[in-house]
Amino acid sequence: MSQPIILFFFFFFSFFTLSLSHNNTTTTFFNFPSFTLRNITLLGDSFLRNGVVGLTRATPVPASSSGTLLFNTPLPHTLSSFSTTFSFSFTNTTAATSSTFTFFLNSSLSLLFMPHQNHLIFHSNSTQTTLPTLHNIDLASGSLITSWVDYSFDKKKFFVFLNYSTSSSKPKNPIFTVDFDLSEYFKENLYVGFSGSTQGSTELIQVMSWSFEFETFQKPSSNLNSHNDSSRSPVSVVAVEASNSTKVGKRFAIGVAIAGPAFFFVLLLVLVYVSFVKWRGVKKHKSMGTSFVVACPKEFGYKELKLATKGFHVSRVIGNGSFGTVYKALFESSGAIAAVKRSRQYSHDEGKAEFLAELSIIAGLRHKNLVQLQGWCVEKGELLLVYEFMPNGSLDKMLYQESECGGGNSVLSWFHRFNIAVGLASVLSYLHQECEQRVIHRDIKTGNILLDVNMNPRLGDFGLAKLMDHDKSPVSTLTAGTMGYLAPEYLQCGVANEKTDVFSYGVVVLEVACGRRPIEKEGQKMVNLVDWVWGLHSQGKIIEAADKRLNGEFHEEEMRKLLLLGLSCANPDSAQRPSMRRVLQILNNEAVTLLVPKVKPTLTFTSGLPLTLDEIVSDAEEEDLNCGQFVCEIKID
Repeated sequence: MSQPIILFFFFFFSFFTLSLSHNNTTTTFFNFPSFTLRNITLLGDSFLRNGVVGLTRATPVPASSSGTLLFNTPLPHTLSSFSTTFSFSFTNTTAATSSTFTFFLNSSLSLLFMPHQNHLIFHSNSTQTTLPTLHNIDLASGSLITSWVDYSFDKKKFFVFLNYSTSSSKPKNPIFTVDFDLSEYFKENLYVGFSGSTQGSTELIQVMSWSFEFETFQKPSSNLNSHNDSSRSPVSVVAVEASNSTKVGKRFAIGVAIAGPAFFFVLLLVLVYVSFVKWRGVKKHKSMGTSFVVACPKEFGYKELKLATKGFHVSRVIGNGSFGTVYKALFESSGAIAAVKRSRQYSHDEGKAEFLAELSIIAGLRHKNLVQLQGWCVEKGELLLVYEFMPNGSLDKMLYQESECGGGNSVLSWFHRFNIAVGLASVLSYLHQECEQRVIHRDIKTGNILLDVNMNPRLGDFGLAKLMDHDKSPVSTLTAGTMGYLAPEYLQCGVANEKTDVFSYGVVVLEVACGRRPIEKEGQKMVNLVDWVWGLHSQGKIIEAADKRLNGEFHEEEMRKLLLLGLSCANPDSAQRPSMRRVLQILNNEAVTLLVPKVKPTLTFTSGLPLTLDEIVSDAEEEDLNCGQFVCEIKID
């Protein structure tokens, strides 16, 4: 017998022997020294910054906030005992406010940390226990605190330890123990995570690190269990059978003789299959470049998408974006509906770059106001992205389609319009300030804002988006986007940053409030929406800009706030534009509305090379440009 086969059988026998003598295995489920968005979901106000998850938002004025961090994968059903460790902190605490930090297992069990009373609460479906006040730990101190939560399957008991993170060692004695049987809950999927909430405070609750280890119990087979009382524990069963050396020896020999060659053959087939799949994957994606590494939910087959879109038939077209055409896809096997975005530029480097940009950026983002990516396909010379389907289409169609077609009584209500402005501000604040790398969308417009079944906004089309480090300055790049939404400094200098997105947001907000396009033809002239609203503001008549189709059915103060906020964001001077976080605070009544000058500021640009609009702007279809080097100077008259 050759040496490799001998070695194989040696390791196989070792594994087989260990499997007979050990029934419990300790496994590290996950370990996050710092966080990424790869395996977690953030809900509510929670955000990720520099590897740390904030569950609530620190605001300059007292407000309420809540957020949740959830690990995406449920605990295994074979779990018995477990141990989890996490570090957290409360900052900006005051005696007059209340807040709660919670570790939970579904809704079945939760451990609440109450900094203002400096105690913990153990809560389950059947009981709630308030634990004594802590003496050696001050939860409201602002210091980083580490907690260890252990559960013993044998003892049916929880053990909770606390210590300041400056002393990294786990205390010898728990601060408390609780008798609790979790075995019934293991029959369902158990998800673990954290939640935080504040009421009327400026408090920030953060989670810095988290790890989770568990012990799985492998149930013994029926032949090992048939001669024993079913009421015995799994450990005692193993101990009794281990004493019968003759039976175990015979079974061991028979098992090795039968299972050894079969296992080796199966392993060989698996290795061959894996090698073949890897070879095909490398061959398939070779044309995409060596940097094509994407962690997406699913890779679809081309035939599956072609069938779902009726061969990409024109009757299935539901929109067009910077990247390509969007089709409605119906998967007959499951009845699911999705939106499939198909590149029209696969043969060009530009099309590949946009595809990779959109795929790599959107795959790592999680926010309730983003269109969720479901999968992708690179096959048969096609680049395809699969998104969740938005039944109410795009915002521009909802705003203008009925009026422009001359029929229908459906007018987007003020409630939905204001909610759209808030939702869009929330997702842009997330992209600009809460991601590990700042995301600049570069193509904010009503056509790229989709509406779900409840008319909530979902931002999509990341084909022009760019990633930027938070501490890096933007550089001049190809000017791309849609006329009417582009900031003046971006048109002239080609420099995109978060303030260019803020300008586009301001235009969208004015569209939503006024029901007018960014540039409309009136008689023989073109009217700019920002200029038109600013003119009414200078006359003290800004409310007259409200969409006439609303017939006055709107909250006047909200309308005024939205119009003034739109002008603030569309200020020609980028330095005077608010951040999206400030915008969100204003909309949520957590900050005061900004003062808007009665006269619109004017800008004067100088450049090293003269350019016309035709040379630097194309409506959603970029063209190759030789822009040269610019010197951009902004003057406010």
